[in-house]
Amino acid sequence: MKKNLISILILALLIVNVVLTAITMFSVTSTNKKTAAVVNDIASILHLELIGANGENAQPEVSMKDTVPYAIEDDLTIMLKPDEDGKDHVVQVAVSLAMNSKDKGYKTYGEKMDENVTLIKAEINDVFSAYTLEEARENEDAIREEILKRIQAMFDSEFVYKVTFSSIVYQ
Repeated sequence: MKKNLISILILALLIVNVVLTAITMFSVTSTNKKTAAVVNDIASILHLELIGANGENAQPEVSMKDTVPYAIEDDLTIMLKPDEDGKDHVVQVAVSLAMNSKDKGYKTYGEKMDENVTLIKAEINDVFSAYTLEEARENEDAIREEILKRIQAMFDSEFVYKVTFSSIVYQ
């Protein structure tokens, strides 16, 4: 009799275990589906940022062989927007541009960049002077992007495809 009672108890515990496992699987599966949907949404948003409006990459793939660097000779010393404390701050930055030698705009403007360097410096100055010291430190990538957009708009061409800061000092 004791053997039958133990067997019935084991069978009951086995059925309870199967039921609880099924409940756990259904709850985990629905949560997993929701998590997968969020990850897919984030991935699609990031993909949209990488792809331009016309389906092309937002930043062109340019080989090193087709890249022509242009370093602005003098370090630029730019007055930043005053902080809340009222103190004046400056940034000293060395800027380089990466140009695509295969782009049609390169033949028009890129080979004569020295003639336009003052216009480029003015755009760089305008972008930096709109930021306070803390904002500039925190948003260097945004500053690079803004400078790039302004230079591309100025030349009405995308032969300049990258802006880099080889050195940057804040005071």
